[in-house]
Amino acid sequence: MEAIIISVFVLGYLAITLEHNLKIDKLIPALVMMAICWALIALGLDHFTQWFDSGKHALLDNFGLLDHEEKMHLMEETLLHHLGKTAEILVFLLGAMTIVEIIDYFDGFSTIKNYVKTKSKKRILWIFAFLAFFLSAIIDNLTATIVLISILQKLISDRKVRIWYAGLIVIAANAGGAWSPIGDVTTTMLWIGNKVTTGHLFVYLFIPSLLCMLVPVFIASFLPAFRGELEGQDDSNDKPKNKFSSTMLYLGLGGIVSVPVFKTVTHLPPYVGMMLALGVVAIFAEIYSNTKFAMSFDTSGDADHQGHHSPVHHSLSKIEMPSILFFLGILMAVAALESLGILFGFAESLQENMPMLGTELHHEGVSDLVVLLLGVGSAVIDNVPLVAASLGMFSVPTDNELWHFIAYSAGTGGSMLIIGSAAGVVAMGMEKIDFFWYLKKIAWLALVGFLVGAVAFMFTRTIF
Repeated sequence: MEAIIISVFVLGYLAITLEHNLKIDKLIPALVMMAICWALIALGLDHFTQWFDSGKHALLDNFGLLDHEEKMHLMEETLLHHLGKTAEILVFLLGAMTIVEIIDYFDGFSTIKNYVKTKSKKRILWIFAFLAFFLSAIIDNLTATIVLISILQKLISDRKVRIWYAGLIVIAANAGGAWSPIGDVTTTMLWIGNKVTTGHLFVYLFIPSLLCMLVPVFIASFLPAFRGELEGQDDSNDKPKNKFSSTMLYLGLGGIVSVPVFKTVTHLPPYVGMMLALGVVAIFAEIYSNTKFAMSFDTSGDADHQGHHSPVHHSLSKIEMPSILFFLGILMAVAALESLGILFGFAESLQENMPMLGTELHHEGVSDLVVLLLGVGSAVIDNVPLVAASLGMFSVPTDNELWHFIAYSAGTGGSMLIIGSAAGVVAMGMEKIDFFWYLKKIAWLALVGFLVGAVAFMFTRTIF
């Protein structure tokens, strides 16, 4: 039965990675895989000899001795436990996405565009690289990529030039998301799972992540694509900036940044702080939308705006629900493998068979090569299930350097292929970037940055 469940997982995983070839949204195989895996567990419960107790984080070797009713009760408790942990991540993401949409409702991101005054291609590259790096740490790498490419489309009319910037934005956004607990879904998973803390994440990963961004951008600044100046750009079609755009930008970003502080002070799960931040931002959004500004804000004839002036309702309707459902499916599917102890067997085989590099991580005996391969793997396979699997594979203390290296590798390794990260996929969609163009032009830059950052991490951990 275990072999069948693993086969279902592998086939579902394959369907996710071949999303663009199969023309099937990855949320579909993720949800089907999750449901079938748990159904097979329920049907074959009496045939399993071991079970992983998620509450105690330990294998139950006497699972085979329990009667059917006790096994069913334990399975239901485990399923509920994993659903709760997954819901924490999903509710957190929903809150963050809604705040970002509220900022966009008030055209808040136009404030960032107004800071870009130069026409030098090289200077614009550096400006957008640093914006992507720091903005992704605040509003996550996916959202930062969407925002910055949207601004690029207003600044640069030539798509052949723009896709170069988009490629470097993907690298910078993924690097920026790695050192922040709210910068990337995988880092958020490690943070919410109490594997890393905000302070240690910054100390261990800021310098490696910064180098992962700086080195590719420095090399790219000497390439022909970034020489000279941009041609004149017509700004006449820009959406008029309203008087609350800057206020909502700073309020929204401030609300998101306050979440780690809230968690540190109250020790409550991060999603509680995110809901508080969303509530505060929504209050101001509703107040501002009920002023005279609301009557003149939307001149496009948008029925949603004219029918009611609730920015919260509008923003909730713009949430990327397919991504939320995908995370639900993949995290619960990985939880199924964890519950049967399959991931622990895989982890043991890795530790026994992978060669050590002489710089092995302390205590757990996992080689750096294993974690580096996880980073390379995240370029081919979605990094969410890889990190979800690592959560079940390794049982080391909070803030162990292993978790920080996993956060770095999974967060930045995906830049090596356009389909390797959420930021890359959205850039691919927005700019119609060809897979092989990215592989030829951008992938080597991402690889160099990834390796430089990894070496920097190995050096950093010896200091702290």
